[in-house]
Amino acid sequence: MGETSVEGATVYTVSARASDAAAAKTAEKENLADRAAGLAAAPEEEAAGLGDILYDLARRETRAYSRVFARTLIAYWRTFGHLNKNPDRSAGFVVLKAFDTPSALLELGYLSSEHDLARLTSAEWRERAADSTAQAIDRYFAERGAPKTEPAQEVAASARPQ
Repeated sequence: MGETSVEGATVYTVSARASDAAAAKTAEKENLADRAAGLAAAPEEEAAGLGDILYDLARRETRAYSRVFARTLIAYWRTFGHLNKNPDRSAGFVVLKAFDTPSALLELGYLSSEHDLARLTSAEWRERAADSTAQAIDRYFAERGAPKTEPAQEVAASARPQ
C-alpha cells in the first residue's frame, strides 16, 4: 500500500470477487509472489458432474466456515488490538483456496505505519496478539463442537526433540 495513514490488522477470506479495490490489489500482489515461489493457482471451474457438484458444495461450506472464523477473529482483535478501518475483506488469495479447510489470512499491520511498526516490534504486543488469535481459534472450534485443544502445548510438544 505504501500509505502511512493506513494502519491496523485486517482479516481476509477467499472470494471470487474482491470486497474492494485494495483487497484485489493485495491478493494480486501476493498471488504473483506465490506463483514465483512455485505455488500454482487451482482453476475455479463450474461444476459439471456429480463429483464436481459435491466438490462445489464442500467448497461453499468451507468458505462459510472461513467467514464465521474471520468474524470470530475480528471480534477478538476488536477487544485486543488495533484494527484497520475496514478489517473484514475478501479476495482471490491462492493460499486460501483449499476446498476442504476453512482459512483466513490475518495481516497484522503495515510496516509503512509508525504506529503499526511500533506494535509489531514490541515483544509484549506480539505475545498478546498471538494469545488473542489463539483464543479466537479455540472459540471457533468450541462453537463447532470440536474437542478443545491447547494450541500452545501442541506446538511446544511438536517442537521438542525426539
